[in-house]
Amino acid sequence: MELIACSRMYDVAPSARDAWHGLFARLVARSGMHLAPFIHMAPAPIEELWARPDMGCVFMCGWPWAMHPEPRPIPLAAPLPSLPRYGGRPVYMTDFVVRRDAPYRHLPDAFGGRLGWTVAHSHSGCNAPRHHLLRYAARFPFAGAVGPLVTPLAVAQAVREGRCDVGPMDGFAHDLLRRHAPERVAGLRILESTDPAPIPFLVAASETPPRITRALTDALLALHEDDEARDFMAEVLVDRFVPVDTESCLRTGPAWATDAAAAGMQLPPQRGMAPA
Repeated sequence: MELIACSRMYDVAPSARDAWHGLFARLVARSGMHLAPFIHMAPAPIEELWARPDMGCVFMCGWPWAMHPEPRPIPLAAPLPSLPRYGGRPVYMTDFVVRRDAPYRHLPDAFGGRLGWTVAHSHSGCNAPRHHLLRYAARFPFAGAVGPLVTPLAVAQAVREGRCDVGPMDGFAHDLLRRHAPERVAGLRILESTDPAPIPFLVAASETPPRITRALTDALLALHEDDEARDFMAEVLVDRFVPVDTESCLRTGPAWATDAAAAGMQLPPQRGMAPA
């Protein structure tokens, strides 16, 4: 079976996708394992990608990975973002974005408005935002919820067009958009960001032979030593790849979901909210 490599979660623009695919080519060269570049664009459901038995190197969010029935996809390595706000750790956060001309100074200023969301199984677009809201409110404090918007880019568009007042964006995707498609996030600003959580990481299907996953992991962890790979990594704001902290992945997302559910903080809300 031919294995695929896919950067769907962070294919924020054609130039970003090209850099990821260049990085995958260097991974093939260094690992000796063949991977076929694969494009799985929204609105195709990302869970269909994660269910493929030919996943060889595919980005997956830590919360869906933790909730996946065993055997889970095999973790390969996690990107270490290069920007200072990540503190040299393999983490990311959700940015609550608003229009630059919005009157809000703090997130509670927007309560009573409309909050966007991506998909129900997204950590950055659903789980992290509802957990963050617990510090301010005992129940969902917005008058409307707009979604499913599916991708961070669609969240940005909904905020820019005024279809929602606040939008939760995967912070790493947001940074990639500001680098590769700044016009798509122009006129937006970050109102607040959530606490950090484990960043989405590269996985292979659970059936993938160990000799392949070991070779891919070893090559990913050493990829920053490859001059050509470093150029591609700079384009996608990655300093290097590091081992996946599976214990943190198993702990963080599920715990945040449990806390939100126990408090009755529902996102997406069950009834009475605006569709996308």
